[in-house]
Amino acid sequence: MKIGVLLKQVPDTETKIKLKADGSGIEENEIKWVVNPYDEYAVEEALKLREKNAGSEVVIVTAGPARAAEATRQAFAMGADRGIRIDTTGVSIDLYGTALILSKVVLEEKFDIIFAGKQAVDDDCTAMIQFVAELSSLPHVSPVEKFELGADGKSATVERPVAGGMKEVIDIELPCVLGCEKGLNTPRYASLPGIMKAKTKPIVEKKAAELLGSEGLRVTTAGWALPPERATGKKIDGEPNVVVEQLVKFLREEAKVI
Repeated sequence: MKIGVLLKQVPDTETKIKLKADGSGIEENEIKWVVNPYDEYAVEEALKLREKNAGSEVVIVTAGPARAAEATRQAFAMGADRGIRIDTTGVSIDLYGTALILSKVVLEEKFDIIFAGKQAVDDDCTAMIQFVAELSSLPHVSPVEKFELGADGKSATVERPVAGGMKEVIDIELPCVLGCEKGLNTPRYASLPGIMKAKTKPIVEKKAAELLGSEGLRVTTAGWALPPERATGKKIDGEPNVVVEQLVKFLREEAKVI
């Protein structure tokens, strides 16, 4: 069984984001880059599936500049077998373009199943699963918090949360694309032998420009801006009747909500 994992390298959520002076993007020099946390669940589920199916392999697919190879190496340290990096250096690319180049690799590799994180924590986008699946003509489910391969090896049963605390149980045919949710599993730590082996595992590079062909940007970003700083709060001390009176006054005269 050939198991694919779509992986994205994102800024650490504790990184303080700084914008370029012209507002055209973010300064990347001081950013700590990590594997998208939801993608770690995808890697773990792929490894678990490989362990239950002898002779299977786990292939990491990522799109990004040279630094994105570090994220692939982290997945190697967990136990993944090989990687494919689509080099986006010097290429302006949007969500559709990213999904297009990923789907071309998915079709080329003929994966039996593809796992990915349900969303990326940088842009918080939850559409990549659907885009890749549609462009690959594959069924998909997201977010998935429970996965079980069918006895025939050609289907799976997955569970996804829906509104009101309900669960959907879905039978899906393979190949398919699944978006992994927190709770699906507990990602393993990289072992020392795994870290050593990660240095020698192969990463094949492809060019985004070649995969995109004549496809251009469908969405452009006019400018970046940080959210306004939160205003200083007010604390009211005193007896309850005094506090209530002051609070109502602030709400009416300053907040203007009543």
